[in-house]
Amino acid sequence: MKKIRSDRSYNLSSGTIVTIGTFDGVHIGHRKIIKELIKKAKDHDLESVLLTFFPHPRMVLQKDADIKLINTLDEKSQILENLGLDYLVIEKFTEQFSRITAVEFVRDILVNKLNAKQVIIGYNHRFGRNRAANINDLTEFAQTFDFKVHQIPAQDIDEVAISSTKIRIALNKGDIEKANSYLGYEFMLTGTIIKGKGLGKKIGFPTANLHIEEPYKLIPKNGVYAVSCMINDERVIGMMNIGVNPTVNGEELTKEVHLFDFEQDLYGRTVQVDMHARLRDEQKFDSINELKAQLIKDKEATLQILRLNAS
Repeated sequence: MKKIRSDRSYNLSSGTIVTIGTFDGVHIGHRKIIKELIKKAKDHDLESVLLTFFPHPRMVLQKDADIKLINTLDEKSQILENLGLDYLVIEKFTEQFSRITAVEFVRDILVNKLNAKQVIIGYNHRFGRNRAANINDLTEFAQTFDFKVHQIPAQDIDEVAISSTKIRIALNKGDIEKANSYLGYEFMLTGTIIKGKGLGKKIGFPTANLHIEEPYKLIPKNGVYAVSCMINDERVIGMMNIGVNPTVNGEELTKEVHLFDFEQDLYGRTVQVDMHARLRDEQKFDSINELKAQLIKDKEATLQILRLNAS
């Protein structure tokens, strides 16, 4: 898959079939649309293109700094590449971009830059200045600029919206299993390993502290989770605590991963943590020994859960 950012000059020479949207989560509902996109591309000897926007339009137009997304841009790119998409085009969304007219969007981006021969779009998709244009307008433009429009059925669009909402609700409640059932894969947290206070190492549970650069990334509810990571092409299992470490009077939110039977130095490395199940709430214990005893139980529970998942 080729990733193209709109701040670089580009023109696709091959004919393409394009779909448009944020596709946050790239969940099961999204995949149905993307698989149809890829199938039509192969059937008509076209390149498949997903046109997305970043930052999220709400971040720009509504100054909504609190919006949280299921995927970072890099996570989304990885998932789409694994699905077999040909091009991911990331249009930088700015106030200036929001003011281009519908005909400018179609002519300058879909036709001149993306060389669109077909477009797959939802019945409720709006575009252009003030989101004034809809699929009926796009169909009229298609006659002028000689491309075809395929409408995504209302049922599929509703399924996408419902799934996205349910995923966010589940993550905010810490219900990783439910979120994963809608995603079709394990929800992930991706970040750089930084040095922590070293308490875990002192009690036999050394942790890797995950720093997530993107402030818009949705972080699940505080608690302890069964997780796994791919490190050097090997799946390593462990557990993660999301929280403030109340037993030692911590205040700052941290994401700490303890990997079982693993002693490599990960400082400075980018690690993707796949989250499988929630074990419990974060707790304040009366002593470090009580915390250690609970961590031993957490490890046993994690091993049982992940062995069952693997069988």
